[in-house]
Amino acid sequence: MLIDFWTYTCINWLRTFPYVRAWAEKYKDKGLVVIGVHTPEFSFEHDLDNVRQAAKERNVDYPIVIDNDHAIWNAFNNQYWPALYLLDARGRIQYHQFGEGQYDESEKAIQRLFTETGAMVSVDAGGAEAAADWNNLQSGENYVGYERTQNFASPGGPVLDTPYLYAAPPALDRNQWALAGDWTMQKDGVVSNKPGGRIAYGFHARDLHCVMGPAVSSPAVAGSAVIGSAVTGKPIRFRVRVDGQQTSAVHGVDVDAQGNGIITEPKMYQLIRQPKPIVDRRFEIEFLDPGVKAYSFTFG
Repeated sequence: MLIDFWTYTCINWLRTFPYVRAWAEKYKDKGLVVIGVHTPEFSFEHDLDNVRQAAKERNVDYPIVIDNDHAIWNAFNNQYWPALYLLDARGRIQYHQFGEGQYDESEKAIQRLFTETGAMVSVDAGGAEAAADWNNLQSGENYVGYERTQNFASPGGPVLDTPYLYAAPPALDRNQWALAGDWTMQKDGVVSNKPGGRIAYGFHARDLHCVMGPAVSSPAVAGSAVIGSAVTGKPIRFRVRVDGQQTSAVHGVDVDAQGNGIITEPKMYQLIRQPKPIVDRRFEIEFLDPGVKAYSFTFG
C-alpha cells in the first residue's frame, strides 16, 4: 500500500502527483493499493465538494480519505505535504519520501516489495504539474496572512483584522510583497474590500502561483465532515502584469495572453510561466471586483 498525504492547493504535491498516478496504474495488477490522505491546510480545503472537484479536475482515480481533523496525519507523526509511505502486506512501513524528487528511488522501493526490477515510469507533466525549474528558483513559498507572512513592504506595515487603505512602494526587492488599495489583513490571508485592490510581488522564478478564491466563511467542522458550504462570493475578475507589461509571453494556465483571468473557486491559480532568461521581476495582480481572499504565493 502506498499512502500519499496531500492537500489540493499544494504546488509541491501537484508536481509529485503525475508519478503517483503513474505508479497506481502501472502496479495495480501487481497488487499495489494507493490511498490519498487529504489533510487540509486552508479552511476551504475542509469542504468536501471542493476536494471532490479538485480530484475530478486532476483525474485522481484511486481512493481518497478525508482527514479533516488530522487524525491520520498525527497517527503517522507526519509533518509534510506531500509525504509518501510505502507499507508491506503486514502493514509495516518499508519506505518513505517527504517532499518532491527521488522518484526513481521511490519506484525502486515499490518494485522491491514485488521482487521485480524494470524500467521506471516516464512522466511528461504539463501545466502546474510540471517539475520546477530548480536552477532558477530563488523565491520560496510565502503566506500573506499576518500569522506567517514574511517581507511585507507596504509603508506603515500591516494593520490587523481592520479595513485599511494600503500603498505599494515603487520598487520591491526580491521576495518582498505589498498591498495597494482597500484590504483587510487577516490571520490566514488578505481580503480585498473594494474593486481595484492590487498585490505586488518581487520574485525570481519561472512560475508564480497564488492560492486564492472568493471570500470564504469558516466552515462548521464535525469530526471529518464539513457542514454547509464555505464559498460565499461571486466570480472575481483579475488582471496580471509583469514589470508593468501584459503577460502574452509569460502567462500561466489560468491567465489569457492579455493577462486576464477569473476566480471561480478557492484553489491554486498558476499566473506566470515565463521562458528563460529568468531574472528578478515585479509581478502585480489587480482585482477588478471586490471580495477575493488570497492565502499564499508559491513558485516553480
